[in-house]
Amino acid sequence: MPVSRAQVLRHRVRAQQLDRPLDDTRRPDDADVLDLGVQDTGTGGAAWSLVNRGVPVDADAARWPEELALAWTVRGAPHAYRRADLPGVEVALRPYSPADAAKRVYDASKPLHDAGIEVPDALAAVAREMHRIVAQPTVKGAMSTQLTAAMPAPYLRYCRPCGATHLYEMPFRLAALHAGLELEPGTSPPVLRRVPGWPREHLADLSPAPAPGKGSRGAHPTERLDVVRAYLHHLGPATPKLVAGYLDATVADVTARWPRDVREVDVEGETRWVLEADADTLLAEVDHRAAGAGPVVRLLGPFDLHLQARDRSLLVPDAARQKDLWRTLGRPGAVLVDDEVLGTWRPKASGRRLTVQVDPWEPWPRAVERAVEVEQERLAEHRGLTLVRAGA
Repeated sequence: MPVSRAQVLRHRVRAQQLDRPLDDTRRPDDADVLDLGVQDTGTGGAAWSLVNRGVPVDADAARWPEELALAWTVRGAPHAYRRADLPGVEVALRPYSPADAAKRVYDASKPLHDAGIEVPDALAAVAREMHRIVAQPTVKGAMSTQLTAAMPAPYLRYCRPCGATHLYEMPFRLAALHAGLELEPGTSPPVLRRVPGWPREHLADLSPAPAPGKGSRGAHPTERLDVVRAYLHHLGPATPKLVAGYLDATVADVTARWPRDVREVDVEGETRWVLEADADTLLAEVDHRAAGAGPVVRLLGPFDLHLQARDRSLLVPDAARQKDLWRTLGRPGAVLVDDEVLGTWRPKASGRRLTVQVDPWEPWPRAVERAVEVEQERLAEHRGLTLVRAGA
């Protein structure tokens, strides 16, 4: 069944609730994207992503809501989740196989393999030691020093930038949630602390969770927390390769966990799959916005979930614009207009003043310009700053 690019983009905006207006009566955890995790990279990354989905979350880390928690998870990056979901998220993020675990930890896998240590066993060993060390909130550097002293040579490497020997970075980060540790919001360097009431059985091993509905051994997370399903819902239609790229997993393991309740579709000549529950919404040709409503404009942060889809050429077909938007260093945010990315933005704070440099990729109608100006004001208010217009 053919599906147009426009249908895919419209579906993703709706699935991620990017078309919701801000509502101060909503709970901080009332956002569907928290099932997959909201990356907290950059100034107020997670808070602004949630505000863009209509959820009131303060940019001040001192007022971080108790309903939410931060943890190092997918690709070792900090992500926000519902606090109540953390044990289920830990289960959902266990490596699917030894090969999958080896891929997720990058170059740390070779010395472990050479020493005859399976990577899942290594992650479990690191997690147990981390849990023991962090009896009280602990700065990352102090944790690293104690962990280095506790772990044998295959776990360690000499780090030239630091001029010291310590644990490989990815096992360090990926083991933290398995250890029942969260990040204190707003801390730099990061401070880790125990998640209150962490189930002790989660420290026993890292046996992979079965896919929901597969009927294999062990507990599995709810369907909404399963990463494969959550990616398909928020960033579908997709393929196993796209999901594996997002998770840093192996394609074979993602394929083995592929849901049964999916429908095959054709997107721009490529076979992809969408969850059956989302198929009708995806295939709908009707734009459900109110008649006469102005454009929905969002200033997406550089690591917003909408920009984390691995099919970048579908989101932004122009190669030069892709290169600008997804820079390795100094990555800008994206100006989303209805369902299309139509420009970039970069904030610059000086004292209590905020300037936002906006770069349209094409001339914008006046209605879009006005909406972008409103979003700049909203960003400044969110950060507690005064907006200064460029050139003022």
